Amino acid sequence: MFKGFRDFILRGNVVDLAVAVLIGAAFGQITSSLTSNVITPFISALIGAPDFSALVFHMHVFAHGASAAKACVATATAPCPGDIHYGIFLNALINFLMIAVVVYFCIVMPLQKLLARIHGPVEPEAVTTKPCPQCLSDVPLAATRCKFCTEPIS
Repeated sequence: MFKGFRDFILRGNVVDLAVAVLIGAAFGQITSSLTSNVITPFISALIGAPDFSALVFHMHVFAHGASAAKACVATATAPCPGDIHYGIFLNALINFLMIAVVVYFCIVMPLQKLLARIHGPVEPEAVTTKPCPQCLSDVPLAATRCKFCTEPIS
């Protein structure tokens, strides 16, 4: 029973998934801080808004009329019906991209280089077939006739 569990845990994809979850959680706060304190102010200086979370697209609500929509925007104590908060999505997108960059350049790339150093260069596989001159299908190197068209092979 424990041998099966040990084999399951030590499979490569389970360990990779565990590392991905832990690294994602560990870098989540760092990238959120970097995004909200460094990148977002820089980009918001270009577009003139203090924070992406303030970017909202107000849609006209037909059911309540124009006066109800204006009153909702004026009070702004709760999200108005028909508001699309695309600024929050932009913040989440920047966080995701930062996490992906950090994980790739700090974990995946060094691990690939380490594995290449340990395993050495990958040699190409030996050729075991050749094409038939008549039908161009692959036949074994030692074959004297093609198994598909029965053409003699030299």
